[in-house]
Amino acid sequence: MKRTHIILLVFIAISIGLLVSFMGNLSTYETIASARQKEGKNVTIIARLDNSKPMEYNPVKDPNYLSFYILDTLGSQARVVYHYGKPYDMEKAERVVLKGKMNGDVFEISQKDGILIKCPSKYKDDPEMAKKNLNKTQ
Repeated sequence: MKRTHIILLVFIAISIGLLVSFMGNLSTYETIASARQKEGKNVTIIARLDNSKPMEYNPVKDPNYLSFYILDTLGSQARVVYHYGKPYDMEKAERVVLKGKMNGDVFEISQKDGILIKCPSKYKDDPEMAKKNLNKTQ
């Protein structure tokens, strides 16, 4: 084989190795049921807060412990334990994106950036507010 063929084969092998290693980092969103089937593995869940259940956070007792309940789009429910302080305006969240592991019936988040809060937009169409703002400018 020529030297250029060998270099080309090595380059192709390295490229394939890099692509395969990046494929391992691609994450998909799971439901609570599928996360329970993958117990102990890191998964990402999109859910909404279950406001019918209490949120447990006492910064005096333990500022690095937050517990709350979530509901996914299929109606499954799970308790979530977050080992950091409570994110700001969490009660106003429409949805939450959680990165962690299922441990029995509890979804545990051990990374500081394991919760992403999706708050409602302040720019939603509100006809009454639009009329008030229009009257103010005239």
